[in-house]
Amino acid sequence: MKLLIKNGRLICPVQNIDDKKDIIIEDGVIKEIVSSTPSEKHFDDVIDATGMIVAPGLVDMHVHLREPGHEGAETIATGTLAGASGGFTSLAAMPNTHPVNDNPYVTAYIKTKAKEEGIIKVYPIGAITANQEGTQLAEIGEMLKAGIVAVSDDGQCVMNSYVMRKAMDYCKQFNLTVIDHCEDTNLKGEGVMNEGYYSMKLGLRGVPAVSEEIMVSRDIALAHHTGCRTHIAHVSSAGSLRVIGEAKQAGIPITAEVTPHHLFMTEEAVMEYDPNTKVSPPLRSQKDMKALRQALKNGIIDAIATDHAPHSAEKKDIEFQLSKSGIIGLETAFALCLKLVHENEISLTTLIRLMSTNPAKILGITGGSLEKGKPADIVVFSLNEEWTYAEDKILSKSKNTPLKNSKFKGKVKYTICDGKVVWQA
Repeated sequence: MKLLIKNGRLICPVQNIDDKKDIIIEDGVIKEIVSSTPSEKHFDDVIDATGMIVAPGLVDMHVHLREPGHEGAETIATGTLAGASGGFTSLAAMPNTHPVNDNPYVTAYIKTKAKEEGIIKVYPIGAITANQEGTQLAEIGEMLKAGIVAVSDDGQCVMNSYVMRKAMDYCKQFNLTVIDHCEDTNLKGEGVMNEGYYSMKLGLRGVPAVSEEIMVSRDIALAHHTGCRTHIAHVSSAGSLRVIGEAKQAGIPITAEVTPHHLFMTEEAVMEYDPNTKVSPPLRSQKDMKALRQALKNGIIDAIATDHAPHSAEKKDIEFQLSKSGIIGLETAFALCLKLVHENEISLTTLIRLMSTNPAKILGITGGSLEKGKPADIVVFSLNEEWTYAEDKILSKSKNTPLKNSKFKGKVKYTICDGKVVWQA
């Protein structure tokens, strides 16, 4: 199978390319990047990308695909379809399934299911502790053999510092990244939104930013002590950014991510008591949001990840205090973050680096590059096409998002995984 993508503006952060180029793909691999269009008769298929951007396929290092165990909310089939429509060619699946991905058998199941039913790549993330209970290490070595790319107890913080230290000691031996959900559960208590003026006004229990900042500081100290590569998931507070920045300057092996919803929404969004604005960590203040955006520019934040968290209507469309935390984001993340480019806050190359190149590098997986000989994982998108995110068009099995009927500027036109067109708008 030979595919030609012609006349597009090609952006590849790894090669420092931002120019009009053609890509020749053969047998799922990038064979060549050329400046002059070859004869089309030599190709099985041709994509004319005139007026469009051609970039490495997006890599989401933080998604919840819910399978096995919670297929009513999402499946690998529906999640990868949603991801492909949003320009993603690789998804890293968190372990809070049922049963938890804390052993090689669940890891193998996810990989097999993804190969059979997924249309893009799925990389399992294993649990740090057995059943994500925070007391005993999971079967990390055996899961690594089965195919995990990192470990995390996402959704749960590993509160026991000794257990976290042992996990880091162990993972250091395999050069395996530890991803932590940093939230002191004792300080969080029964909080459901950011602690402050709005939580008092709404009569809702608050979650103080310091509950995140304390655990970020602890994990940085442990990363320094053990030398283990450590990734801070869904950073939400300005205070967290300060200590992460200091850690990076000190050479501690720390990376960090932010979600689109924390970049574009604040605690004020909760004023309507919409359960779709309930996320964990909670939406923070305007000051925090501005700090997160600034952190994209100065390199403190390494990646943008969706934390795609589908929930059925039965668990989400209920009283705010009782509803599950989380929103879906695979279909809207890239288009939403393109606002940062349109508003001249970051460059398009920087956005691609944050949503493709860096996540792949952090996880140690293929992707994030259009180099010759690499798998042809590619997104082709229009920078200026406008569209509306209508509820009846949502591809995820769940519909829990506050962005229904939002208008976006920038649309994915083709998603190509291993040289195969898996999504076409």
